[in-house]
Formats: sequence, structure tokens, C-alpha cells
Amino acid sequence: MNGSKRFLGGILLILWGAWALAAERSVAIPPPAVDNPKAAGAPQTAVLAGGCFWGVQAVFQHMNGVQRAMSGYAGGDRATAEYESVSSGRTGHAESVQITFDPGVVSYGEILRVFFAVAHDPTQLNRQGPDRGTQYRSAIFYANEQQKEIATAYIAQLDKTGRFRGPIVTRVDALHGFYDAEDYHQDYLVKHPTDLYIVINDLPKVRDFERTLPELYRAKAVPTKLAQ
Repeated sequence: MNGSKRFLGGILLILWGAWALAAERSVAIPPPAVDNPKAAGAPQTAVLAGGCFWGVQAVFQHMNGVQRAMSGYAGGDRATAEYESVSSGRTGHAESVQITFDPGVVSYGEILRVFFAVAHDPTQLNRQGPDRGTQYRSAIFYANEQQKEIATAYIAQLDKTGRFRGPIVTRVDALHGFYDAEDYHQDYLVKHPTDLYIVINDLPKVRDFERTLPELYRAKAVPTKLAQ
């Protein structure tokens, strides 16, 4: 790529990113009316999909009570759980994040509040900002009936608030398996904070988290290796 094309490409990327930010602004939303009580116990997990997993992982790495946030794939088979296959949009997988959390510190409903408020735009169907395809869909993969109940009730509650630009299109699907993404996808924002995609699309989500839900935010990101 020569200099003029590189310059033009950079300008287009900036404009593309500015559009993406406008499409994925944070939204002030109430806490869920239906939630599980916080109680000491074994770590629990939530699996969520909301576009490129780099940004979703980065947001939850800054959440109080989260012990680990791991990028990966959910919705398809183990055999196709690798980046090049998932990127085709034909595997059934969505780029997802598995969140391991302390149920005595944070509730499942609070996890979903951050998911809907700052981690992504739940009104975008099979896309998220600049990324297109079913692998970038908005989805909650529930592990049990309680998670399903909380998720479906919260979506109905949020749709009634009128806070979003359109109806929430987030799918609520049973979790049949979560498969870790490749090592180079883990802690991507932490490792590449000056990457242009990260600067335009994902760092603003972390800043919005700190600004809009400070009671759930922590400054230091938890790395994926912490709980291993």
C-alpha cells in the first residue's frame, strides 16, 4: 500500500469508527427488577455475545466481582470453534465472552446491566458497529433456568423504558458449550491499547463504564490468567 492509499485508508477508518461510536453510545438504564440475591458461594459464570469480543472482554475485566473474562466462541460446535471458521459467519458461533464472577459481590442481573448499558448496542441485528455477520450478534447464553428468567425479564423491562433507539434484538439461547478463543485474542485491549480499532471502538466503552456505572467499575483490569 503506497503512502496516499495508506493515508486515505486511515481517514476512512476514522470516519467508520466515528459512525460506529455513534451507533454504540452508552445508555443509562435501571437495574433489573428480577434478579438473584447476592450470596457467598462458588464462582458462577455468564456467557454473553455483543460484537467483537475484544471490547466486551475489556469492559468486564473492569467490573467489580469479576474474577476472569475470557474471549471465546459459543453457539456452534467444538470442531468449528476457531477464528477463521467463525469469521465466515456459517458456524453458528458468536464471538462471546465467558465471565467468571463472585456471586457474593455481583449479581447476574448486574452483569446484564453492564452488558446492555455499555458493552454493546442490543438493538443491532447480526452486527455491532462496523462488524457484520451472525458471529457478531447480540446474545445471552444461559446456563440454567434462573439465568434465562432474569435475562428475558430484563429485556422486557428495558424495552418498556424507551431508553434505546429501537427494540432489543438480543437472543436468549441455552448454552451448549463455550470454547476459548486463541491466545492472541485474550487481553487484547490491555496488550494493544493504541491499536486504532481499540482506540475508536473499545476504549470509549471502558470510559463510559467508569462514567455511567462507577459503583460497578474498578480501575485495574483483571487479566485472563488471574483465576487459572
